Amino acid sequence: MSDQPRPDVSDIDIVGGPEPLTVTLHPYDDRWPARFDEHRQRIQAALADVDIEHIGSTSVPGLAAKPIIDIVVAVPDITAEEEYLDQLLAAGYLLRVREPGHRLVRTPARDVHVHIYQRGAMAIDEYLLLRDHLRRDADDRALYERTKRSLMSREWGDMNDYADAKTEVIMAIKQRARAAIVP
Repeated sequence: MSDQPRPDVSDIDIVGGPEPLTVTLHPYDDRWPARFDEHRQRIQAALADVDIEHIGSTSVPGLAAKPIIDIVVAVPDITAEEEYLDQLLAAGYLLRVREPGHRLVRTPARDVHVHIYQRGAMAIDEYLLLRDHLRRDADDRALYERTKRSLMSREWGDMNDYADAKTEVIMAIKQRARAAIVP
């Protein structure tokens, strides 16, 4: 095996193309952590040497969310798809996105999204920063929920456009989260 890193994919491949946003916000559901745990176990059975975290709104008690469990998996090498992708597909997930530094698989029912990054990727830290802050800060949790409710009142031809529309509020919340971290 070479010590040289392999090149990652250079394009964004969204399998199946854009999809309209068809789910709505639901009140927090106490069953979401158990759903995460079921999939954490499924992923652990399929893969060795990975880190698995529950992220996204379903990971924040008290926060309304689309009923989609988001999971982040950190793998040793994102370019070594043979070490994780086929195993996740065999475990029942479907490939949705392949882009530089990130892969996304999901359940056929589209109710679980598994984001795969290389261990140490900044995106993982950003997900956890937001999740942990929203778990602690009721004001920002309420702001985020209001923002999502406002955006969900619009029609979105692509779920990714809805996600992008939240960016400004998410960035502001993460800035406050960083400021709240005591050095």
